[in-house]
Amino acid sequence: MDSKKKQGENNTNSLAVVRADDISKVKTALCDLVRYGRLTFSDKARRLEPAFADNILIHVMKSPLRTCCEAASIVSLEDEASAAIGRLRKIHPPAHVIIVSPRHEIYHELVNYVDILPEIDLMFEPKVEPEAEAQTAEAEYQY
Repeated sequence: MDSKKKQGENNTNSLAVVRADDISKVKTALCDLVRYGRLTFSDKARRLEPAFADNILIHVMKSPLRTCCEAASIVSLEDEASAAIGRLRKIHPPAHVIIVSPRHEIYHELVNYVDILPEIDLMFEPKVEPEAEAQTAEAEYQY
């Protein structure tokens, strides 16, 4: 057991910032990172303000933004950034995923910031079709 684990520190080696059009795509992408990308989260995924996620992208990529996101998340990874990027290239999550490594200036600021963000619930709400909802409402009024 190494000294970091003994001291109770988390073993974050990189961060994944997930940006998408809606929260369901963010959740699916997070699940895909684990299931298909075999990435290991060192903590729970956290909800991130979309504008802040956009700014992280601009800072890391050092290029202008094409489109703004509507939902975002950040998660600490046990995986080294190079391994995470390599695995990410092999899968196609339904969201934009940015791997932030300790080489990026913003990394150390983000590592300290992640813990205060609210956790994101990865459970999916069942979709209710509008027709089924209307039929249920009609059935309630028929006695």
